[in-house]
Amino acid sequence: MSKLENGVQQPTVGDIRDWCRACEADAEVADLLATLRTVESAYVEFRRQARAGMKRLLGIRAPTLYEETNLFRIYEHNVIPGLFQTPDYCAAMLSFWSRFLDTPNDLEEAVAVRMERQKILYQRGKRFAVILEEQALRIWFGDADTQANQLDRLLTVMSLPTVALGIIPLMVERGAVPSAGFWMFDNQLVALETPTASIEVTQPSEIELYGRMFENLHQVALYGKHARDLVTRVAGELS
Repeated sequence: MSKLENGVQQPTVGDIRDWCRACEADAEVADLLATLRTVESAYVEFRRQARAGMKRLLGIRAPTLYEETNLFRIYEHNVIPGLFQTPDYCAAMLSFWSRFLDTPNDLEEAVAVRMERQKILYQRGKRFAVILEEQALRIWFGDADTQANQLDRLLTVMSLPTVALGIIPLMVERGAVPSAGFWMFDNQLVALETPTASIEVTQPSEIELYGRMFENLHQVALYGKHARDLVTRVAGELS
């Protein structure tokens, strides 16, 4: 135990199970095993990953994760989610990050990767619960035409039977204000991004907290006709 406590060696699955059993703390096993699996990979630096280009950066989460996930819960506060982006909007956004992270210029390939991934929206058995802040509708990536086309695309995906999209209006009383956008893949993983890194959460207790946060946001979001009217009003302001 002293070697584990002082970081001399990493615990095995058996070590964790045995120690929890000895401490009568079996309820902690799931969280500790999740930590063990991700302790070295939960925090992935963007700049290091991006040395191979933006296409590589978009591939941090393997396509198999999208294929294996049935319920996507997505919250974004300042950007339209990649699954809903138009090519022009995507290119404008990624071009900024490419300059910021000083990555090789593979913009066309990176946009193609994101557009290919959008096919999952039309797969049977998939569900996408998405909540956006109104602010995400108002932040421009590209020019006015790019933004207008993106909002039109958003109205289109809102009509898909696999998508439930809610929008939280500005200036509304609310009980929760998250500090960052996040994506939940079933109850297996939560992914969020900072300006310089991607963070993946797999501990069951933390995933449960993100689920509670999502439910709090859901309670103040507009859906259906009200959400569409809000998108249409914002699009009308562009002219």
